[in-house]
Amino acid sequence: MPHKLPQRLLIANRGEIVCRIARSAQRLGWTVIAVYSDADRGAQHVRAADEAYYLGPSPAAQSYLDQARVIDLARRVGADAVHPGYGFLSENADFAQACIAAGLTFVGPPAAAIRAMGSKSASKAAMAEVGVPVAPGYHGTEQSTERLTAEAVRVGFPLIIKASAGGGGKGMQVVRSAGEVAAAIESAQRLARTAFGDDRLLLERYFPKARHVEVQIFADAHGDIVALFDRDCSVQRRHQKIIEEAPAPGLRPNVRTAMAQAAITAARAVGYVGAGTVEFLLDEAQHFYFMEMNTRLQVEHPVTEFITGIDLVEWQLRVARGERLPKSAAQITSRGAAIEARLYAEDPSRDYLPSVGRISHLRWPEAQPGLRLDSGVEAGDEVSPYYDPMLGKLIAWGESRIEAANRLAKALAELEVVGVTTNRALLMSVLADEEFRRASVATDFLEARRAHLAFGEPRPSAQDAALAALWCASRETNSGALWADTGGWRLAGAAAARWRIGEEWVTLERTAGTSYRAHVGGHEYALAVLSRTKSGFEVEIAGRIRRIRMLESGQDLNLFDGGRHVQLRVALTEDALQAADLADAGSLVTPLPGTVVAVHVSAGQSVARGAPLMTIEAMKMEHTVTAPYAGIVERLPFGLADRVTEGAVLVELSPLAPRDVSL
Repeated sequence: MPHKLPQRLLIANRGEIVCRIARSAQRLGWTVIAVYSDADRGAQHVRAADEAYYLGPSPAAQSYLDQARVIDLARRVGADAVHPGYGFLSENADFAQACIAAGLTFVGPPAAAIRAMGSKSASKAAMAEVGVPVAPGYHGTEQSTERLTAEAVRVGFPLIIKASAGGGGKGMQVVRSAGEVAAAIESAQRLARTAFGDDRLLLERYFPKARHVEVQIFADAHGDIVALFDRDCSVQRRHQKIIEEAPAPGLRPNVRTAMAQAAITAARAVGYVGAGTVEFLLDEAQHFYFMEMNTRLQVEHPVTEFITGIDLVEWQLRVARGERLPKSAAQITSRGAAIEARLYAEDPSRDYLPSVGRISHLRWPEAQPGLRLDSGVEAGDEVSPYYDPMLGKLIAWGESRIEAANRLAKALAELEVVGVTTNRALLMSVLADEEFRRASVATDFLEARRAHLAFGEPRPSAQDAALAALWCASRETNSGALWADTGGWRLAGAAAARWRIGEEWVTLERTAGTSYRAHVGGHEYALAVLSRTKSGFEVEIAGRIRRIRMLESGQDLNLFDGGRHVQLRVALTEDALQAADLADAGSLVTPLPGTVVAVHVSAGQSVARGAPLMTIEAMKMEHTVTAPYAGIVERLPFGLADRVTEGAVLVELSPLAPRDVSL
């Protein structure tokens, strides 16, 4: 240990986790040091820290993942402790050891414990030895495609392929038949190499109806280990969590106790110190199986903090200074329930495609007791293609699980984001879903309930179009000129104007003062503006008073109403020009910047509809462009490992002539 207590903390991470750690560290009197890449020079975490220093270029491998850069910078700026956050280097045993060797306090477990749990296959073998239940599978060192394929058949289907060195769902592939194994292995190895620099895989039997339940543990260097209850993280997309809650609902008391004891056994077996999470799969009979141990603070730690009243980051910092755990197991209690929703810049309706760009408008819900916001962005910030697309987390507490769900749903309804697409609507629909509210969840929840969930914001209705036209027509004009009056006018007739709102034509007539009549899509609405500000208005429509927020962005009008976010394109005249497509009809473009990781076809090749053409890796995910129709590949402008920009033409595909449709 250092001769003096550490006081200057460098947080080797970015985004909301830096902001979160900084709050607790600054409250305890630490000086917080942030690092940033080119892409993060203006990021919120830079502003949250006491000091901030340039680390390197935007690609994580040249900045946040460069161990030597991080440690050299920490020493140069006088840091005496390093907190790795989560992701990046947080579970890298070599980094933990290098920090200690450089005379820095590492706010995390010993390198030996990280190494013991860093390999999923080795950790499962170790857990089996100490009596922690593990699922059937293959965790061997022989990694040839032939051996993995043979083991897959032995384990049986469905099975899941995982990166042995990984976490966060990176590289996971669910395989349901022998014919899918080879392609899944190739993809999983490629993603594992990209994310972790290690392409070793393990195979496990897949339990489609299993729950993902984890136990938060904490240990100090004096031999004390406690369990801080459990969390359910079953609502996932692409094997990554989007809704987490504590405590895990519906567990039988004996199962809850046994799972907590198994987690403590696992931690003790590897000499663990600090915050850690032991993750289990729970089958329908509530038998549990060890999955992995995350040797770091979890994204979802706030739900545990809410039900226990314990600041886990404070505990991390105290333990790192050599202190004992602030509370014994007997002193740790749980009250109520907490639920967290992860807000991602992504489009669930397009297979969770990440959304990049500038956040032109961001309005978080009003602060209140029982509601917490852990955010990493503000209005004006850029969502970069280089990093994970999570914008922040909303966490709600209640005396009951339903109270927490209702509070969280209300907060999400008040959230406003413009500039990037988010998963807000999906999160709201999950919280409102009857199966979720009955705590009937499993890791296949999103697929099983797909028909009942909203994977995108609602499409504009005729009434929305009428309200948009009313907003435009009721603008205040200071010039007094007749031609500036957007209410419309006619000789010897009611003032009227015709607006093109999205896909609808709206005829709006002013009947008296601030009262109007709208005709749209065969519907007629009587409307009256009761009050109006720059950001919204109060309107009476169809016998109901509605308070609606409006945000104008160029030709787009964003309407926020009762948890709905509708975006409409506004034009006044019938001959308004419409935007043309940028790409030719026969070309396929990339929806976001990325790197080509696989080319599945060659020029001149005939392909069937739905055939994979090219795979792009962006924001730690793979996105495969497929043929929208049967055709012939005319040109491939990019090759393997090429970087592509958003909107770049990836493949030029000409349709097959009718006689060739038999392909």
